[in-house]
Amino acid sequence: MSSSGRAEARQYEVAEEDGAMRLDVFVATHADDISRAAAQRLIREESVLVNGERAKPSTAVAPGDVVRVVVPQPEPLDVTPEPIPLRIVYEDEDIIVIDKPSGLVVHPAPGNWHGTLVNALLWHCERLSRAGGATRPGIVHRLDKHTSGLLVVAKTDFAYRKLAAHIQHRRVERRYWALAWGSDLPESGRIDAAVGRHPVDRKRMAVLTATGRPAATRYVVLERFDQISLVQVRLLTGRTHQIRVHFAHIGHPVVGDPTYGRQRRLRRSAPEAVAVAVSALDGQALHARRLDFQHPRTGKPLTFTADVPDDFAALLRALRESRM
Repeated sequence: MSSSGRAEARQYEVAEEDGAMRLDVFVATHADDISRAAAQRLIREESVLVNGERAKPSTAVAPGDVVRVVVPQPEPLDVTPEPIPLRIVYEDEDIIVIDKPSGLVVHPAPGNWHGTLVNALLWHCERLSRAGGATRPGIVHRLDKHTSGLLVVAKTDFAYRKLAAHIQHRRVERRYWALAWGSDLPESGRIDAAVGRHPVDRKRMAVLTATGRPAATRYVVLERFDQISLVQVRLLTGRTHQIRVHFAHIGHPVVGDPTYGRQRRLRRSAPEAVAVAVSALDGQALHARRLDFQHPRTGKPLTFTADVPDDFAALLRALRESRM
């Protein structure tokens, strides 16, 4: 939350029931439009004072303390709305759930300032939460460019804060389908391997035991074929490229992955239909198939599913027919 224009000063008195609460948690709890991460940034920037004094995010507040928060005005959106078709699964005043196609970048960034999901959302929606920043309005979680499937976007700051907290506390269930190389995966498993930026190739991520951030992935094998397995994957954490890095790390990269699976190829004896379907993939065969979370305002449990895209379905069909 960087400053732009006039700032708003807010003041909160710590009640008895909030005594001993961490300062960052207190700010996020009492300000609907400030996430805990944003509260931590404001505290580090000395935009949060306790009884007129600087403090740390971990400082425990006490009953009677006065917490003053200076909230900068949100950065003006510098993203052009574009009439890009959207697959809308659900929408109300607070949230919108999208079935993202492979090939669509989620938010603008260097090299992709136009043609993103955010450009499309700004055309469709009258408003999006500004809490995500000037180029990421409403974005509380992401999918890689060539990963298809479900993601939820916040239209209000209240929804953004609630969803961000739910994700942080692992109350949002994200299940993926992936086609992974190899037919010898154990029936189920958990991959615990810290993930961080690759030390040489900064566009890639890697398993970095000493310096990476903790990352955990669960999976179960749904079907086995010659050279390829269909797996259901559940994210326990949400690191960049996590599924792709983890499956490459255990020797079973995602089929079609141009970054982590380029060394894997079908045998020459593979059925032609399978070979054609593999070559026709639009990036990795990874799809966010199911999304479970509580509605940020009503608390109602919500479950959404999305069928795999055509190229994924074509390969799965070819693999099944090859067994007949």
